[in-house]
Amino acid sequence: MIIEFSAEIGFWHGPSPFYFVTVPEEHSLDLKAILRFVTYGWGMIPVTARIGATEWKTSMFPKNGGYIVPLKDSVRKRENLGLGAIVTVRLEVH
Repeated sequence: MIIEFSAEIGFWHGPSPFYFVTVPEEHSLDLKAILRFVTYGWGMIPVTARIGATEWKTSMFPKNGGYIVPLKDSVRKRENLGLGAIVTVRLEVH
């Protein structure tokens, strides 16, 4: 499954602070439909993500009934992205 969408970069102040992009609701529903085939536990879904020219492997995780994609610092720096930037994200679910 390949998903592509545009969304705003957010910041989570939790115990391990990080930047993330929220997967839109309609795509989260599609992900929930295949969850049992792709998750490795706790609802985590492995993906290859791409923003701009940068591609990396990560795992989406459930939050507030949907999914979020964590953004590595190296990705944000390479693509010159900050909090609040609108990005186009391409996800290939494994």
